[in-house]
Amino acid sequence: MTSVDTTIRRITNGQAPGEVCTVDLREAPWEFDTGVPSYGPGSSMFDVVPPGSPLQGEISVEYRTATPDELDRRIRAARETLGDRVLMLGHFYQRDEVVQYADYVGDSFQLAVKAKASPEAEAIVFCGVHFMAETADLLTRPEQAVILPNLAAGCSMADMADIDSVEAAWAQLSEVYGDMDAVDETGRVPVIPVTYMNSAADLKGFCGRHGGIVCTSSNATTVLEWAFARGRRVLFFPDQHLGRNTAKAMGVPLERMPLWNPRKPFGGVDREVLDDARVILWNGFCSVHKRFTVGQIESARAQYPDVHVIVHPECPMPVVDAADSYGSTDFIVKAIEAAPAGSTFAIGTEINLVQRLAQQYPQHTIFCLDSVVCPCSTMYRIHPGYIAWALEALVGSAQRPSEVLNRITVPAHVAEPARLALERMLAAKPGPVSV
Repeated sequence: MTSVDTTIRRITNGQAPGEVCTVDLREAPWEFDTGVPSYGPGSSMFDVVPPGSPLQGEISVEYRTATPDELDRRIRAARETLGDRVLMLGHFYQRDEVVQYADYVGDSFQLAVKAKASPEAEAIVFCGVHFMAETADLLTRPEQAVILPNLAAGCSMADMADIDSVEAAWAQLSEVYGDMDAVDETGRVPVIPVTYMNSAADLKGFCGRHGGIVCTSSNATTVLEWAFARGRRVLFFPDQHLGRNTAKAMGVPLERMPLWNPRKPFGGVDREVLDDARVILWNGFCSVHKRFTVGQIESARAQYPDVHVIVHPECPMPVVDAADSYGSTDFIVKAIEAAPAGSTFAIGTEINLVQRLAQQYPQHTIFCLDSVVCPCSTMYRIHPGYIAWALEALVGSAQRPSEVLNRITVPAHVAEPARLALERMLAAKPGPVSV
């Protein structure tokens, strides 16, 4: 099976059957990285980049015009020169042309933990998106440089909850619930804020300042148990689907999970509903996982009666309910690893991971629920040209000293409370809590 990049080019050139969400995906990311901020080709028209989002400056023409073979040679030469001084991390959703250079491949949390466990590295080249690089900076030594090869690699879901909107929501909720630090007869405060790992560092810092915590898609249940033990309700952001699917599985009724729209007074929710709420869900979502539908599941079952449908919890609730199982990217990988030979899987998550799993486990039949090839638009901003540019700057030359490009640094006033929220997550242990 060819890579997603090659598949896209073959389809758009008429050399292979299939459909892509936009032919612009065949273009190099630097065609979209200057001028007006954007999430890049493949993103939803409803994903509007916030003002002031990072822009990637133009890189030298030598990197933009180099052939894949030349970039491969230059990347490998730089890596050999730098040796253990540099750690390269690659997210599951990255294109094959990028993850081939990674020392470690995983989800956002696994990569952050790997960064923390690598104090010997002088620099960490993070092939992911902005919030992931921020988390790595939070968990590593101050003198370690975390580098994001393309500053325009953001995350539309993470951007759906910004610090100003969350602060405003907190103030409005305070009007409903009173003193947010007041403890009731059960020892709980009115609201505990919980942010998904897929959020900016300042939102993690908000949670740290207000007694809250961070969660991942693999530990969301444990984190909600922790939060329910300390608060009568939870404000969960930015992904409504992870919050809803997790809380529903824990027994929280849907009518007690109102959706907060930050563009409306009091989130567009009646105060009576807020009084009875257990989980207040932020109106955010992942554009990749929103593409999956119950119809796609029905089609997969019609074609393969013995198929096992497995989806990510960022998918909408009807999709999760219709699937056979759901879980984090790591859960999906482990489920396929453990399956008996000859199993058939229809997977609802990002196409690069799905195709890579199909290559790694040829004894199974593995395909993506969505037949339209549409990778994560922001992950797709990382390209071997940017990796070569960042690595060769670290190496330096006779004409130019070694230089750290695109360093991601979280300010100290944000980093301290953000680390506290992350530490609470790492310390949280699973246990039954009444919801």
